[in-house]
Amino acid sequence: MKIVIADDDKNLRKVLVNELSDEGFEVNETDQGAKAVELLERKECDVLLLDMNMPGLSGLDVLKKLKELENPTEVIILTAYATVSTAVEAMKMGAYDYLTKPFQIEELKTIIEKAYEKKQLLRENLLLKSQIKRQKDTNDIITANPVMLGILEDVKKFAVSDLPVLICGESGVGKELIAKRLHDMSDRSEGPFLPINCGAIPETMLESELFGHEKGAFTGAYVKKMGLLEIANHGTLFLDEIAELSQRLQGKLLRVIETEKFFRVGGIKEINVDVRFVSATNRDIKKDVTTGDFRPDLYYRIGALNLYIPPLRERKEDISLLSEHIIQSNPQFKNKKLSKKAIEILVQYGWPGNIRELQNVIRRALFLSTDTTMGPKDLSSDLTTGHTVSSRKLEDIEKEHILKIYREANGQKRRAAEILGVDPKTLYRKLHSYGIEE
Repeated sequence: MKIVIADDDKNLRKVLVNELSDEGFEVNETDQGAKAVELLERKECDVLLLDMNMPGLSGLDVLKKLKELENPTEVIILTAYATVSTAVEAMKMGAYDYLTKPFQIEELKTIIEKAYEKKQLLRENLLLKSQIKRQKDTNDIITANPVMLGILEDVKKFAVSDLPVLICGESGVGKELIAKRLHDMSDRSEGPFLPINCGAIPETMLESELFGHEKGAFTGAYVKKMGLLEIANHGTLFLDEIAELSQRLQGKLLRVIETEKFFRVGGIKEINVDVRFVSATNRDIKKDVTTGDFRPDLYYRIGALNLYIPPLRERKEDISLLSEHIIQSNPQFKNKKLSKKAIEILVQYGWPGNIRELQNVIRRALFLSTDTTMGPKDLSSDLTTGHTVSSRKLEDIEKEHILKIYREANGQKRRAAEILGVDPKTLYRKLHSYGIEE
């Protein structure tokens, strides 16, 4: 839990920092309202403890500023008895609750936990809305390849069923896009489509992400948390890199698929769920079953229906189509195009990183090319040597572009964010990661 304390009482701040840090919270502090706003613009915050009377911006002024932020924090007002009426006014403006000084630390902790729980529920609601919006957006799968066209026909057939689907294929071939298409064409399209990468999250955290947890289930579990299984109810849960699951989680997942029931971590109440499971892997999962690394009973459950997505090197006719689509997806570069020779080089390359690598190559060329027609000189030399294009290079190019716009905006972050078309918070975090402060 991330907490910011904004109060000009130095002694009170010291006590609160010590107490809340001991609880395992991440705590930042300031003695001025303006600094609190600046801090919240730069850093994610769950709960703000806000004094009503501070030099400069008052507590009410801070609340007004926070309304302008994309993801405002929950605010607990700290006020003297004489200004309770002001605190009530603050609650009308969106503050979660207020405490009159002096107060008991335990009472404050209780209110913080409740405010945090509300914040989590709002996040989950926002997640659901964003997922539903994403799935309603056009899910373009660009292909002229006969095998891929046949796969899209299979997707149509599979969409009318609720059976689990297993999608196999190399990393970067577009397995999640296929999973989304499957969801969008099904009767569950009005429900959420929730993806999770099973190989990118530590086991203990992954268990909590999938199944949720009860308050106090483990150190740091300050409030009850819904898992993706619960949030995906009446929708689709996409389990990417499912072969990376531990044997223990494989067993827990099997039980959910078989019974449509599960327990939150630390919970005693069984939860019913109606979810379609779509899984994906870039590994030889049949080999994992043979070696005992993957449970055969789970394999047969998740693979009731199967799809195999061929690598890009076997879909040569798609390379120029995908390249054009990537260019058109970057509005600031829509006037650019690839030369005939550049396309020939792209088609001849082996693409070990598949579509993801192609995206990196084209975006790099868009950033570096100075002419409207991108030729071989604008492509990475790795394409002729057979090496993959590192995503790190793309990050460097992104950094150069951001710093260029930042300089052109004369260091005005909001203006630079507007030009870049990103949220100011995103730009602040990027600049902070580059070591650039005020």
